[in-house]
Amino acid sequence: METAAKQDRSKERINKIIDAAIDIVEDGEIDDLTLAKVAEISGLKRTSTYKFIPTVDFLKKLIISKCINECLENFSKNTLSDSDKGDLIKITNYIIYNIYEYFFHSLIAQKLILSNTINPPLDSDSIHQLGNVIQDTYEESINLDNVFNKEGVCRVVAQIILSIFSLNTKESGKLNDIGKIEASRAVVAYMTSWIKR
Repeated sequence: METAAKQDRSKERINKIIDAAIDIVEDGEIDDLTLAKVAEISGLKRTSTYKFIPTVDFLKKLIISKCINECLENFSKNTLSDSDKGDLIKITNYIIYNIYEYFFHSLIAQKLILSNTINPPLDSDSIHQLGNVIQDTYEESINLDNVFNKEGVCRVVAQIILSIFSLNTKESGKLNDIGKIEASRAVVAYMTSWIKR
């Protein structure tokens, strides 16, 4: 019982640290993010902050992981209509829409992932998670049995989308419909090349 309570307090502190870090980046720049500032904003002692978060890069990875998890939740909020099933372009647009909507409305995701050349890079777990959701979405209505290494193909789709969104954000100053359109073109072309093999 005591161990569970201690774990809950630790999770609560980590969440406070992450929330403080998000506030710092959203209100300023990524370079404003320091552990000392996070400790100050979160109301925790520096020693507590350093105990849970050893480096700023570690903190960025936690925030990126949180962003990807929130992005994946968009897929459960929106459903693909039955009339769109079986249509590669409509399914691709549905996938891109879900990812776009999250990033468009998340300032922290735009600043930390898209504007920052994905540095620190998305870890393989985040790409795998996003790729798995993309694969599941395609497989709901399109047969991918003939696609060699379909897991890898769907991870590449995730990277294509994020790379195009990143370029669009850097060129336009924010994510916009041009990124969505270009991501759709690139992914449809890529998936078509695999499905027709």
